[in-house]
Amino acid sequence: MAGHRIFTTSFSSVYPHYVAKAERKSRSKEEVDEIIRWLTGYSQKQLEAILENGTDFQTFFDLAPALNPLREAIKGTICGVRIEAIEDPTMREIRYLDKLVDELAKGRPMSKILRS
Repeated sequence: MAGHRIFTTSFSSVYPHYVAKAERKSRSKEEVDEIIRWLTGYSQKQLEAILENGTDFQTFFDLAPALNPLREAIKGTICGVRIEAIEDPTMREIRYLDKLVDELAKGRPMSKILRS
């Protein structure tokens, strides 16, 4: 999937959709932020800076301070594709995030979403 357009899409343009999806199901922006911080290792301040400066998805994941090793326990399908079968590492990271936000919107407890 090299060169997929999502790689050059700014993270800040998709972030409001993650938040809206969560809020439609009575979850919060803070919970979305917690998921992003858990997955990537960014602090809240770093996340806010990324949202302000228009960082694209490729750079967002390339510069992530500490990708959580427990993210590899995220299994299942997203958009009809098994996450474990995605070969491109950046696309797999994007799909991990999508899956976590889906789990949040489905009402799953944070402890289970964060694989604790």
